[in-house]
Amino acid sequence: MPNPVAGDVHVNVPLTNISIAYVQSADVFIADKVFPVVPVQRQSDRYYRYLKEDWLRAEAQLRAPSTPSAGGGWRLDNTQTYFCDVYAIHKDIDDRIRPNQDPVINMDRDATEWVTHQLLLKREVLWAQKYFRQGIWGLDRQGVAANPTGAQFVKFSDYTNSDPIRVVNESVLAMARATGYKPNIMVLAPDVYVTLKDHPKILDRVKYTQRGQITQDLLAALFEVENLYIPWAVVNEAPEGAAEDTDLVFSGGMLLAYAAPRPSLMQPSAGYIFSWTGYLGAGAAGNRIKRFRMEELGSDRIEGEMAFDLKVVADDLGIFFYDVI
Repeated sequence: MPNPVAGDVHVNVPLTNISIAYVQSADVFIADKVFPVVPVQRQSDRYYRYLKEDWLRAEAQLRAPSTPSAGGGWRLDNTQTYFCDVYAIHKDIDDRIRPNQDPVINMDRDATEWVTHQLLLKREVLWAQKYFRQGIWGLDRQGVAANPTGAQFVKFSDYTNSDPIRVVNESVLAMARATGYKPNIMVLAPDVYVTLKDHPKILDRVKYTQRGQITQDLLAALFEVENLYIPWAVVNEAPEGAAEDTDLVFSGGMLLAYAAPRPSLMQPSAGYIFSWTGYLGAGAAGNRIKRFRMEELGSDRIEGEMAFDLKVVADDLGIFFYDVI
């Protein structure tokens, strides 16, 4: 077995920079925007989670002259762990194809963007599986056709009987009562977003605004969240060679959550994304690009990798709505 040559282990910095730029400009994906991204030097380690009950007790006491003040503090749970799995994909550029490319074509760049897109799409699908479904968060609310009970509500597609604003306000109060925090982010599946844009109760609220029409920013202001995200990523579920089977990655759901503006030991957050930036040559998303020779194939290989872990940190800081429409 021949020993690896330098190209087998060398991370291509220029192509990695192209990958990083592509990650930053890929607005259709929301996985790195909702919850804080925590760069980590080790592939696995522990992280801290604060115990909210220690922060929500009102323990200050009256202090008599010449007596000590009441003491207190908080505990940290350091049993939580992460492990950044490495996802990878490659594109081979055949020696017979490279010399036939037109001057405007840069196959290395195109291959880099393709493998980066594949990695981002994989992370987006994993994000939806990890965070955007029932059974994950502290409270699930289901849309029903009629006669809602408990945490249920009338589906937003029923423009006569549903009230999305009231449903969201109720949920905000529920989280505030349980945690002391209000949701500051909302994720709307595209079909839910389109439904809300035509909802009479929402249109009535904005009819006197300057534009008089529903926009993403206007909905964020209406629901009083700092950031509202609409993930438009599409995935083809069909295997290669089969008839195309494309659909939106996110559909029929809505997430309300609190995301810390920046990760901190004393700042709660519904979720974190740990990115392994300590991976040799990796960018902020734990992504890196290698270019090396595959002589037995007569090709140059462009290989992309991304190392990350998606973690639910505080499930009571998230509320998921399903069967919304």
